[in-house]
Amino acid sequence: MEIWTEKYRPLGLADVVNQRHVVDRLKAWAESKSIPHLLFAGPAGTGKTCCAIALARELFGEHWHENFQETNASDERGIDVVRGRIKDFARVKPMGSEFKIVFLDESDSLTGEAQQALRRTIEKFSDVCRFILSCNYSNKIIDPIQSRTAVFRFRRLGKEDVASYLERIAKGEKLDIGEGVFDAIYEISGGDMRKAVNLLQATTALGKVTKDTVYSVANQAKPQDIKEMVEHAMSNSFKDARKILYSMLITQGLAGEDIIKGIHQQVFNLDIDDEKKALLIDKVGEFEFRITQGGTPEVQLEALLAQFMRVSNQSPE
Repeated sequence: MEIWTEKYRPLGLADVVNQRHVVDRLKAWAESKSIPHLLFAGPAGTGKTCCAIALARELFGEHWHENFQETNASDERGIDVVRGRIKDFARVKPMGSEFKIVFLDESDSLTGEAQQALRRTIEKFSDVCRFILSCNYSNKIIDPIQSRTAVFRFRRLGKEDVASYLERIAKGEKLDIGEGVFDAIYEISGGDMRKAVNLLQATTALGKVTKDTVYSVANQAKPQDIKEMVEHAMSNSFKDARKILYSMLITQGLAGEDIIKGIHQQVFNLDIDDEKKALLIDKVGEFEFRITQGGTPEVQLEALLAQFMRVSNQSPE
């Protein structure tokens, strides 16, 4: 089975989902057949790699493979990748163009020494090579590199963008999609299109795609279960809240970290004043830290539910 993230990858800049503030400027450069060095910064799955490949396709046409090199800096993060593979590619004469493109994905994984070497390489080969750097956190890229690039900041994709793209895939694959599926996928993916597409493809193995199968495949707590558990705790029904908690932990096999993230989201939907919400958020953060530091999830989550009961019973001052 073909991977859908590749099968439905945008072929041109016009096909890129949203990110118009980036795409419009890249189109202008593609038309002029000249680009500066670029730095793409933003969360995973927002189109950074898609834009780099689409730009190369429009600049180089049928020769884009020969004139485009993609390197993942998280796999090869040391100075050797800069002195070796990147320099070797940059030295070769471009085919059918005045320059080539080196795309360095996850460049914020490069060591400081490697980034200094990359800065010198960018300077040395700028006449025949353009560099596109992609990263999640631009503050991890040294200033000398940032000053030599045009910086583009990619935004998380909205629910409508993700739903529209998934609907196109569903039509192309003739999928049977249940109600609320795209909302569930968006909630789990958090605007990461790659994660959303992979989740949709993984869920199709179970037949009809429903909200329940989406949460099952993603191994995520259902918002409704979290909501009921929190509401029981807030109404002093600790036994009922604990019953739902153990169903998620034992029957569904969910991780404590995933449950506490769901609790965090539900706090904002509670019908309580902002002061109590702020107090609960503080408690959620405290107990998440305890779990990540090795605390027993069952014990820590029970204690957190007890805190919800305590806050619920506090009288307004």
